Amino acid sequence: MAQLIYVVEDDDSIRMLLRAALETEGFTVREYPQAATALSDMKQYRPALVIFDIMLDGMDGITALKRLRAGGMTTPVLILTAKTQLDDRITGYDAGADDYLEKPFVTSELLARIRALLRRSGGFVPERLAFGDTALDCVSYELRGPGGAVTLTAKEFQVAELLFRNAGMVLSTNRILETIWGFDADAELNVVWTNLFFLRKKLKAVGSGVEIRAKRGLGYCLDEAQKPE
Repeated sequence: MAQLIYVVEDDDSIRMLLRAALETEGFTVREYPQAATALSDMKQYRPALVIFDIMLDGMDGITALKRLRAGGMTTPVLILTAKTQLDDRITGYDAGADDYLEKPFVTSELLARIRALLRRSGGFVPERLAFGDTALDCVSYELRGPGGAVTLTAKEFQVAELLFRNAGMVLSTNRILETIWGFDADAELNVVWTNLFFLRKKLKAVGSGVEIRAKRGLGYCLDEAQKPE
């Protein structure tokens, strides 16, 4: 069963971005523009992790976090906020936050922090992803196939991980860009194409029977390599 994550954020665009990124990673997401509704729903739908913005309409994120902890919930909480002062971070940690990430953020870093929090809390996060005859080691960043193994760069690994977690699904270039480089990044679409180019070369280098297939006008997907007739 997919792990449930609460996104408590009053900025519609950020909420949509977070939902898209988290669902791409295989999580189930419940969105809340207000903290009070999220706290109420936790009585029925227990999340594996909560993302709280600090500056919320009505009850702010710190107050909501204190209430959550006062109620005995040990659910991991990631604070996501535009506040950058050290005192604000200390306040968040003292209130019971497990991690803190400032806006603007890179989506891949956010996802990495979420995976780390879930591992520490006992949530299952696989250390190895496999598709066909090829595997991706999420600890060593190695791509392994019948012909050997190669180590990926950080961005190559992030793109490969996204493709492996969504094997067979078509992901648009914009979706890959936003998930890996973040919605506020200065990166352009050509960085996606460049990393896909090198990933294809490395798949061939390890003798992989899978390929990154382009779907004209739609995007890319990881699929079984087509055998010549």
